[in-house]
Amino acid sequence: MILADKIIELRKRAGMSQEELAEKLGVSRQSISKWEGAQSTPDLNRILQLSEIFGVSTDSLLKDTEELSAGADSSRESADTEPPLRKVSMEEAHRFLEANEKRSMLIPWGIALCVCSVLPVVLLDISEPFPEAEVILGVPIMLIMIAAAVAMFIISGNRKKPFEYLEKEGIDTEYGVSGMVTEKKSKYEAKHVLSLIAGVVLLIISFIPVILFGELFADSNTGEALSLAFLFIAIAAGIFLIVHSCVKMDGYRKLLEEEDFSRDKKAHRGKPSPAVTVYWCIVTAAYLGLSFITNEWGRTWIIWPVAAVLSPVVSIISAKLSN
Repeated sequence: MILADKIIELRKRAGMSQEELAEKLGVSRQSISKWEGAQSTPDLNRILQLSEIFGVSTDSLLKDTEELSAGADSSRESADTEPPLRKVSMEEAHRFLEANEKRSMLIPWGIALCVCSVLPVVLLDISEPFPEAEVILGVPIMLIMIAAAVAMFIISGNRKKPFEYLEKEGIDTEYGVSGMVTEKKSKYEAKHVLSLIAGVVLLIISFIPVILFGELFADSNTGEALSLAFLFIAIAAGIFLIVHSCVKMDGYRKLLEEEDFSRDKKAHRGKPSPAVTVYWCIVTAAYLGLSFITNEWGRTWIIWPVAAVLSPVVSIISAKLSN
């Protein structure tokens, strides 16, 4: 085992990200990335520091003929009490990244369709020649959009299933995998930040037309409908950018076992709760029931933004109860 692989293995055993190890050594994350990608080697002082941090001898680090002992990390239990690490080959890593790339489009499109599903009802509500158009046409179109979104979520879940172990088990990547993923992640980081900024900006400015049209066209149904249409489209676009970028970036983090996917956090992560799914099913049923009873399809949409605000609270309570 070469030095690059030993640094990767020891860092993962310690549950550290590249950023955390870089901070301990007083170097940049890029330096750690180059060491792990065998693009450069640490100097003698850094070797000594690595030896102290991970509790191993300098010989075991420098000699390719020496393998790391099972007890190299003194902060962990012996190897016979630790679960075996799942091997991830270069081919497996590429398959996962390809599947994750497709998921990074399916999930945000599904969410965007859910957010925009109320638009047909809202826009058809202003149709004067056909006063019942929002019910006759709007509701079926809305249900079709929701059904398409559900189909996207199911397809995304099927693509994720073969790689669920990346979120639950410790992994041992083959030589070259870490370097390849780190390079891709580094190239995407700038775009990731821009996508997050653009998404947040869209969410903030989405309410501007509602305020302006509310003042300028207070008695106009058309103005109200168009302002609501812009609101939902801007929210859907903002969420799309944020979710797409986060899903893609999380794919790199899973393979590198960084941040929320570090080995330590995997060990303490509880099973996912179905509470959030049940919550959104109840919200959808409440929206449809209230809308059919009151026939106020152009107003009952307020249920969705209120539900979105309460969703994080439901997630937190669910996580606490499942622990």
